[in-house]
Amino acid sequence: MSVDPAAGQADSPGTPSRPGWWLFQGTGDPIEPAERDRRWPAPPPWRIFQGGPVLPPPSAEGPEALRRLGTTPSRLLDTAQISVVNAAIYLRRPLLVTGRPGVGKSSLAYLIARELQLGRVLRWPVTSRTTLRAGLYDYDAIGRAQAMSPFRFVPSLRWHSRPRGDDHASGASGRGGVALPPIGDFIQLGPLGTALLPHELPRVLLIDEMDKGDFDLPNDLLNIFEDGEFAIPELARMRHQDPEAEVHTADPGGTAVVREGIVRCHAFPLIVITSNGEREFSAAFLRRCARLDIPDPDARQLATLIAAHFPADASGHRELIARFEQRRQQVGGLAADQLLNAAHLVAAGAADGDEAVWNDLLEAVWHQLAPAPSADMRFPGMQFPDMR
Repeated sequence: MSVDPAAGQADSPGTPSRPGWWLFQGTGDPIEPAERDRRWPAPPPWRIFQGGPVLPPPSAEGPEALRRLGTTPSRLLDTAQISVVNAAIYLRRPLLVTGRPGVGKSSLAYLIARELQLGRVLRWPVTSRTTLRAGLYDYDAIGRAQAMSPFRFVPSLRWHSRPRGDDHASGASGRGGVALPPIGDFIQLGPLGTALLPHELPRVLLIDEMDKGDFDLPNDLLNIFEDGEFAIPELARMRHQDPEAEVHTADPGGTAVVREGIVRCHAFPLIVITSNGEREFSAAFLRRCARLDIPDPDARQLATLIAAHFPADASGHRELIARFEQRRQQVGGLAADQLLNAAHLVAAGAADGDEAVWNDLLEAVWHQLAPAPSADMRFPGMQFPDMR
């Protein structure tokens, strides 16, 4: 598959044509699968992976995409930013997206998945307790021990694993043994582990708010980013007895077969990593990512954002946007979803009553996100005299 050099096209008269090498256009308009497959770029030689056999395409986008994008996705990216997204696709590298809260960093993953028809987005929210293992897989050792416990005290019975696809979950086999639940029943792939399953086209994985994670988590991901595979020791130890195991995935109700205890990708996943800029990342981590900074949306972009979620009354929010921009300057920054909250209240009739009440309500909705530190916070441990 290769990129069509003649793919450049103009949006409207007076608008520059899009570069012909772009696959992702930033519009959110779904591309035809046949056209996508024809133009999908080949990976660099150093980013070719050999996972297989190739699995069927994932399910279509879920309801979360509609919540994130609205009925008509807003066009918040400029030409330079769209080029960075396409560079990440071409190079098979994670996309590190930075910016203030609420500028649309997480929504970018859903926009890419919708436009390129890559199926349901896998989301891995990061917290201070998140570990690499949680993103890869979970093994329910206690559940497996409980499933085996009824047979531990029957010495006359011999155990054997139930083959995949065998509907006889219990009872004696022809050899006089007892079929136990296979180990794969107790293994659940996480979002990252599911994204690394072998698919013809990459899965979209959103690693949300990486800067909230443990200090070592970004560096723990380096080998995964380079190798595109990981081992499940619980399965690898049994590979001679059971070379294949069917495990659960992060897709609702999904399962996949893991061979020899190794999950290896065929197409490296399209990973979108978001950060609010609250921490620095190591040079080794940054070297493996394409970097994209999304600034605060301007008035035009805010208008398209409202139009995406309130298409029936998009033209009636100019005054609201102007007030939002004024308030944003006063408090040192607001999130775009705070504007959407106000637009929803306008649609509900909250602005039709007393003007003073509406102003107070707007101040409560458009509250300051990062309050200025007090003197006691800026100088902890110091006592300040009462100057009254």
